[in-house]
Amino acid sequence: MPLFKKLLALFIFLLSIQLFAQKEQAKTRILFVFDASNSMKGIHNGKTKMEHAKSLFNSLIDSLSRFKNYEFALRMYGSTVKYPPGDCNDSKLVVPFSKGNVATIKSKVALAKPTGITPIEHSLTMSANDFPDKNAINTILLITDGVEECKGDPCAARQKLLEKGIVFKPCIIGIGLTELQAKTFDCVGNYFSYEENNQVIGNVVELVSNQQLLKTTVQVNLLDVAQKPTETNVNMTFYDEKSGAPVYNLVHSINQTGNPDTITIDEFRSYKLVAHTIPPVSKSGITLNSGTHNIIALDAPQGYLYLKRDNGIYNFNDKLKCIIRKNDNNSIIHVQPINTKEKFIVGDYDVEVLTLPRTYFKNVGIQQTFIKTLQIENAGQLKVKCTEKGDGCILQEKGNELKWVIDIDDKTEQNFQLQPGNYRITYRAKSLKQSVYTIERKFSIKSDQQTEVLLMK
Repeated sequence: MPLFKKLLALFIFLLSIQLFAQKEQAKTRILFVFDASNSMKGIHNGKTKMEHAKSLFNSLIDSLSRFKNYEFALRMYGSTVKYPPGDCNDSKLVVPFSKGNVATIKSKVALAKPTGITPIEHSLTMSANDFPDKNAINTILLITDGVEECKGDPCAARQKLLEKGIVFKPCIIGIGLTELQAKTFDCVGNYFSYEENNQVIGNVVELVSNQQLLKTTVQVNLLDVAQKPTETNVNMTFYDEKSGAPVYNLVHSINQTGNPDTITIDEFRSYKLVAHTIPPVSKSGITLNSGTHNIIALDAPQGYLYLKRDNGIYNFNDKLKCIIRKNDNNSIIHVQPINTKEKFIVGDYDVEVLTLPRTYFKNVGIQQTFIKTLQIENAGQLKVKCTEKGDGCILQEKGNELKWVIDIDDKTEQNFQLQPGNYRITYRAKSLKQSVYTIERKFSIKSDQQTEVLLMK
């Protein structure tokens, strides 16, 4: 191998190692949210809760600052407006993210004095704005002795954090909280009790340092009739099952490796998933396993329905629509224009084409991946002439039965676009007030042909 090629290969190899190392050492940003509310004056195990909180904080930041590529920031709440009455907006970013600011953060915590109220939701929501960008591993460590005091919902703040790229659970360290109070943080993140003493520091450090490996991801498998995840390109909506509100609205895709795409969503909710197929399919009671790859399977086998009609001179196809129903249900599930192809869930359907008269197809079977084509006959035209305005209608002959199609207009001349078949028309002039003066004419309609009927007194 020539020297130049050897040097080039060496350069590419060294560059790949450098890029890999940069990827492995992704920047981690940790925001400490520190409780400086009035309740921190309380005594816990012989010391004020504030003393415990400061000691815990110093141990945590000392342990975490040993990791490379870590940056820190400090937000405090309840630190400025005295309680009572306190201020539910009393939350402030005291030290923003930057390199080498650990000493500054520690000095601010050392000076903190218990002062105000506890606005946890507001603080978490504001915390979402404290992170410079999404291109890092962003997380929060909340140290508190209490629960929300401003009628907020800490769970609601979780979505705000996700929108800002904080996809990992915040860590909440509670000092002196009861079991019931600790439960209020279940929807927010990983809760640790200060009563675990030295274990809490090790557990939090381990969780934060490993969080890049603990993403909660989801793969939605839209299954075909063979129970394989081949269906795709379907809009799907994740609803919060508790509130009923839509949370994520995504178009399903298959990635470059041929597998359903992986997405990251909030693991704290219980979801209802709706795939917007025709008709839609859904799955309820979906809960996610935290820190793992979750697979949600949904039966969604689909085939195609193609409604076809040629460009006959009397068709007016641009206005023609078709009503689709499940064959065991009268509810309309779709209205499809003529000369279009749509995907439907595998099954049997009834199709009503809004021709004149209506054209019906019963028990139309849709099979996996196949195209079911329904051909609609071209219309013909009926031209009606009357000596004067009158009343009457057009009837279609169906064996020995006559079926009403349409009333004739109050005009002396009019046209109707009708499907091929045998018909009758009735007419009674306005000036003739007795039924005996009804005129009946039989006629046939053929595709793309005009038929004329004269109605004389």
